[in-house]
Amino acid sequence: MSAQAAPSHLLRHTADAIGDALEAHGRYVRGLKGGRRASLIRADLSDWNLEGALLTEADLSGACLSGAILAGAELSRAILFGADLRDADLRGAKLVRADLRGSSLRGANLSGADLAESDLREGRIAMQDRQDGFRMITPGERAGNLEYAVVAGANLRDVLTAVDCTDASLDGAILVGARMAGARLDGADLTGAQIDGADLTGASLRGAVVTGVNLASAGLNQVDLSEVLRAPAPIFYVDDVPLYELVADHEAFCDSQGARGQAAAATEVDFRGLKTLRNRRLSGLSAAGSIFFDMDMEGVQLQGADLSGCDLRKARLRGADLRGARLTGANLIRADLRDARLGPLEIGEGRLLRTDLNRAVLRYADLTGVQARRARFLEADLSGARLSGADLRGAELVL
Repeated sequence: MSAQAAPSHLLRHTADAIGDALEAHGRYVRGLKGGRRASLIRADLSDWNLEGALLTEADLSGACLSGAILAGAELSRAILFGADLRDADLRGAKLVRADLRGSSLRGANLSGADLAESDLREGRIAMQDRQDGFRMITPGERAGNLEYAVVAGANLRDVLTAVDCTDASLDGAILVGARMAGARLDGADLTGAQIDGADLTGASLRGAVVTGVNLASAGLNQVDLSEVLRAPAPIFYVDDVPLYELVADHEAFCDSQGARGQAAAATEVDFRGLKTLRNRRLSGLSAAGSIFFDMDMEGVQLQGADLSGCDLRKARLRGADLRGARLTGANLIRADLRDARLGPLEIGEGRLLRTDLNRAVLRYADLTGVQARRARFLEADLSGARLSGADLRGAELVL
């Protein structure tokens, strides 16, 4: 945002003016002489470093704080109505009783933040325009959303919200007493979240991760719980064979070039019970539609594997060898693919098997330094993905 012209409704301030406003506000909060409540309505503060800033009760209505660093900031009872907080760093920030109605927290990092009793309901700002009369100002595509936000360990006790939390990371979040009737939590990671007394009437949790969550402790009237991911079984069996034996046999098959073991066919299998596949040698594994959510798969060898339609959200695949793998339609939201090998796999003289990521979902995945020459990304969703240093020569994609 800082590299583009600010939207016409935003107001630019000099660094000195912002510094003076913050200093005066600090004195106001502490009850000191010369204090003055900060009024930064519609201020353009995108990408500002406000780490640890004292902004209790500050008025930031309609302000643009996209990409801003607000880690550890004190924002309790602050007015952030209609504010743009997309991709902001709010780790450990205190937002107790903050007015976040209509604000956008899409992609923000709220890990460990305290949002107790904050108001995240929808809302919009109307501005008078000389030419068009009143017009609505909304940050991003929709007001009041936590789509793809990281809210791990945050305190949302008694929060008021009907927001979109699709694919948000809410693991360990405190949602005790939260009023979230009608909220959308599809694909959200609620691992270990506390939801005692929360009102989720009419909410959608389709495909959400609810491992370690006591669903019976919340109001779940008319809640969509289809395809939710619960805790994995301690031992998963495939045709009466324990999964760990199946994987060991497949690895032996790979290591001996087929002389020992047996190639595994493990479609729609939940691999989470294995805890880790780190550095395992599983070339050619057939595992379409399987679950690898949040697994440690660093350095795994999966050349030519069929992983189409797999759940690889948050999977740690750093340095993994995925050359020639089929990942069509796979869910790789927030997956760590740093330095992974996604280039073509040579399968004979003059023959190359390209890695297929067509229709894969790679939102907010880390592809830093990935080797993806000639890889296929047609219709893949790469929004928010990190591509710094990625080798995409000859790849089929539209950025």
